[in-house]
Amino acid sequence: MVELMSKLVSVKIDDSGLSPPTPEIEQERKVAIFDLLEDNSFALPPRDDREIPAGPFKLLLCIRERRIVFDLANEADDKVAEFHMSLGPFRQVVKDYFQICESYFDAVKTMPPSQIEAIDMARRGIHNEGARVLQERLEGKAEVDTLTARRLFTLICVLHWGA
Repeated sequence: MVELMSKLVSVKIDDSGLSPPTPEIEQERKVAIFDLLEDNSFALPPRDDREIPAGPFKLLLCIRERRIVFDLANEADDKVAEFHMSLGPFRQVVKDYFQICESYFDAVKTMPPSQIEAIDMARRGIHNEGARVLQERLEGKAEVDTLTARRLFTLICVLHWGA
């Protein structure tokens, strides 16, 4: 039964102070949040003999002082955790991801399906790399499965785009 509580039930993005998202970026954000809320695994690990806050959790994701901030609350809106991560380790993979997405969106308009599929495979590979980097950066702070990490990486890309 505890496993059911180890999840996110609300995800909000604080993009105040960032460039407004393009319609494509806004759509990516909506899809990632919808998919994340449909199926995710998010737990806080034990730390320094402190009690583990019980989920489910509400996540506010933002960028402050060039750092990604995960601000977590319980369902009663009591803050349970906050952690910050440098954007540095994400810069190259986010840049690569945006470049391959641009190539993919251009390819969809003009290229044959075989070339679109090859670009899409590369796009998924870079997305998986971003998820792996995120899981490494979350180690000791939060435990997430690969699908959750992929969706959170998408949201980090959306935030990174405006930063």
